[in-house]
Amino acid sequence: MNVSGLLERNARKFPEAEAVVGMGERMTFKQLDQLANAVAHGLKEQGIGRGDKVVLFMPNVPEFIVSYFAVQRLKAVIVPINAKLTRKEVEYILDHSDAKALIVHELLFEAVKDLHSDLLLIKTGLAADRWESLNGFMNYSAAEKLFSDAKEDDPSTILYTSGTTGKPKGVLFSHRNILSVAQMICVEMEMKPESRLLHMMPLSHSAPLHLFLVAGMIVGAKHILVPTFTPDLFLDTVEKEQTTHFFGAPVAYLMTAKHPQVGERDLSSMKWWIYGSAPLSAAEVRFVQQAFRTDNLVCVYGLTEAGPSGTLMTGAEHAEKAGSIGKRAALHTELRIIDEAGKDVGVDEIGEILLRGEGNMLGYYKNDEATKATFLGDWLKTGDLAKFDDDGFIWVVDRKKDLIISGGVNIYPKEIEEMLLSHPDINEVAVIGVPHVEWGETVKAYFAGARELDAEEIKSFIGDGLASFKIPRLFEQMEALPRNASGKILKQPLRERGV
Repeated sequence: MNVSGLLERNARKFPEAEAVVGMGERMTFKQLDQLANAVAHGLKEQGIGRGDKVVLFMPNVPEFIVSYFAVQRLKAVIVPINAKLTRKEVEYILDHSDAKALIVHELLFEAVKDLHSDLLLIKTGLAADRWESLNGFMNYSAAEKLFSDAKEDDPSTILYTSGTTGKPKGVLFSHRNILSVAQMICVEMEMKPESRLLHMMPLSHSAPLHLFLVAGMIVGAKHILVPTFTPDLFLDTVEKEQTTHFFGAPVAYLMTAKHPQVGERDLSSMKWWIYGSAPLSAAEVRFVQQAFRTDNLVCVYGLTEAGPSGTLMTGAEHAEKAGSIGKRAALHTELRIIDEAGKDVGVDEIGEILLRGEGNMLGYYKNDEATKATFLGDWLKTGDLAKFDDDGFIWVVDRKKDLIISGGVNIYPKEIEEMLLSHPDINEVAVIGVPHVEWGETVKAYFAGARELDAEEIKSFIGDGLASFKIPRLFEQMEALPRNASGKILKQPLRERGV
């Protein structure tokens, strides 16, 4: 089996079932398959074939799914990129990935229309100077059916990491990698042909793409696409389309839980509320559960490089262990936590999480050195520091690269950030280590808040909850903290600001 074959099979098995809903369009599996086949013919005529890299620059729109499967059908490699990237960032990925073609949605066309490139350039809507029309490809009338005979270990996809500490790296996946993690979600989240999956997080990211789009294609579920997120769109779409599964970042849940009408909206169709990329605190879990009227809020933890796969924590486990990432690895995945000597840690001992499974990437594209550094045998080093509690639940302490060592003592920024975020007037926080002539490093907190706060007020607030050596010595209030296209806070620009 390969990724392309999922759509081909659904077109035979569920030809009249709705496959994709979005941007005012509704199409069946048969129609989606026909469009993907037509676009594949158009790309083939332009010279795209096995192993060629095709960059896909689109929000969550039906053309994304059409193009995604069209490229896979040719045994080419799809490279989806975030719709919020700048032209400079797009150009970097085009160059690094050795792209042979770029497909862009007209909503994003202004950002790249003057691109100086010898690539095959394709846009939705009407053709333009040097740009072919994807719509024209969709109208291709060739009767010949194209099939992919790609093997499971053949390359399928390159996803670029968010680049929080430098240039983005291209994570290369085989069909086997993707199908493994997609099957995991099908089982763990009980997906069926009757499921209706809401896609509001960018399909250019590994979890929305591999865990939900591909998983939904495995079972023949319906995909509801929304190109951007707002609480109003979220609630409206759940009600209108009677969706059953949603994956989102914690901020999506927290923003929607504050919506004045959330208690009045019909959310009864939803069976699985899934969040990832960061944990929710116990107080936040209670807030979201009450607002959404659910006890099935599920946490998933994993890395793009792992497919993504890692762990999950069920709705029932949140009652006692909110903030944890669960106590077991997900289907097809194994997990260890090891110390600096490579030995498995005991209870309450901090070490690095390692993951093993068929979802683990083939490697970083054109970066053997980074690939080698990321693996310990066939175990993927996550860079996340964590510990087991007495009940076997896993608690992420911090990112290994964010560890602060002050006077020879390890300080974990995440613990301090969580304490600062409990202040009612602090909205976002990033804690880093800055150089100190005597201690090596000292702790500095950057924050944004609802009002101006002075250092002494903050220190007084957190003083009872943190040991004195953990309390930041330096504070800097900002209007907003820097974030990448995925919404993650960027610490590197803060480090570059200096003391």
